[in-house]
Amino acid sequence: QVQFVESGGGLVQPGESLSLSCVGSVRIGNGIFMGWYRQAPGKQRQLVASITSDGGTNYAAFVKGRFTISGDAANTWKLQMNSLEPEDTAIYYCNAYKSPFTDLVVASWGQGTQVTVSS
Repeated sequence: QVQFVESGGGLVQPGESLSLSCVGSVRIGNGIFMGWYRQAPGKQRQLVASITSDGGTNYAAFVKGRFTISGDAANTWKLQMNSLEPEDTAIYYCNAYKSPFTDLVVASWGQGTQVTVSS
């Protein structure tokens, strides 16, 4: 059964940085992309960033230029988050999905990792 484990969240002040990590037993490719999602209180889960097997990346407009998604051959994916804003406060999840359907994920959602940006 495919499973992902997220880590690296925490409490930071506005303008600071965090690096999230995701480990999972899935091989992306053949239309399967890897994504970082977030869900803020009272809001729907949304895709933040995605990466393809050949390293192509895509970002939501609200994080473009601040967040960077990356992956390595050890099935580990990272989300480097810079210039964090209070609006980035959310639980962050990773999952693979069948492009272009970002809700068509391949695994059950994990626990996620909480990111809180507050002064």
